Amino acid sequence: MKRHSLKVIAAFSLALFASAASAQADYPNKPIRLVVAWPPASGIDTVARQIVEALRIELGQPIIIDNRAGAAGAIGAAAVANAPPDGYTILFNSAAMNMLAAMQTPTQYKMPDSFTPIVNVFSSPMVLVADPALNIKSPKDLQDLAKARKGDLFFATSGNGAPSHFVAELFRAQAGIEATPVHTRGSPQAMLEQMAGRVAFHFAITSTALAPAKDGRVTAVAVTSKTRLAAAPNLPTMQEFGFKDFTASYWNGLLGPKGMPKEITERLALAVNRVMARPEIYAKLVGNANEVDTTSSPQKFAALIKDDLAVWTEVVRVAQIKPNE
Repeated sequence: MKRHSLKVIAAFSLALFASAASAQADYPNKPIRLVVAWPPASGIDTVARQIVEALRIELGQPIIIDNRAGAAGAIGAAAVANAPPDGYTILFNSAAMNMLAAMQTPTQYKMPDSFTPIVNVFSSPMVLVADPALNIKSPKDLQDLAKARKGDLFFATSGNGAPSHFVAELFRAQAGIEATPVHTRGSPQAMLEQMAGRVAFHFAITSTALAPAKDGRVTAVAVTSKTRLAAAPNLPTMQEFGFKDFTASYWNGLLGPKGMPKEITERLALAVNRVMARPEIYAKLVGNANEVDTTSSPQKFAALIKDDLAVWTEVVRVAQIKPNE
């Protein structure tokens, strides 16, 4: 190759590098699309709408929420996995991504390889809720009912492979009972099935469980966190009822397409942490029984995703969960 050609290639490469560096330095300079992989009024969607204005102020650009619900978060995840890794299309999803991967469910992406972890926004324990007509006061009552009905019992989930499904299957395996899942498109729909009395129980996210439990539309039986929640101090944990190894609090975080620059992921993580630390936002999220971590980072979130995937892979093995039930 001639020396002149080499100089041209080198100059072109340097120009590309300088252009990319400049784009990263002034990020963001246009609106950001936040793909929420769950339906309106779901737990993640509710939090997204609570923080979006503060995040706009932190980043200096509008944040446009784009709900892409369905397939336990896989539809929204696929939309982001195939987007340019420039930080202008990011995903708000949950540990359901790991749960689908643990089941080896076919998706249009690979978890976690198709994504760039950005920040864990909050973690969610779940609440075991039951039909008030069944007079369930403890997990043992539910266990006895299932055995008496010889498996003729139904529970709601927010989708096959969603956290509510996995936690219910974990309970089913530990309790030694048979029950049939009724899969819906999200947590609000699962709660509608519960309040209508069409299912006996389900493990609901705290943001959708506490209000209907308070007014008696469902019975809150136990929470899956390690300790009682400040937002529901009278609600015992599963461990208090004798399920010693039963704790489940799943992550809800931001991810981008594979290959996002470090400078952009760190910029986004810092902005989110600042927003979550605002007293008015922190109080609101904790009040809804969420567990807020204002110290997450791309590196910490990547490690959390890796460890979490190992946990749910073991749950799949023990509970023998199958995809596309």
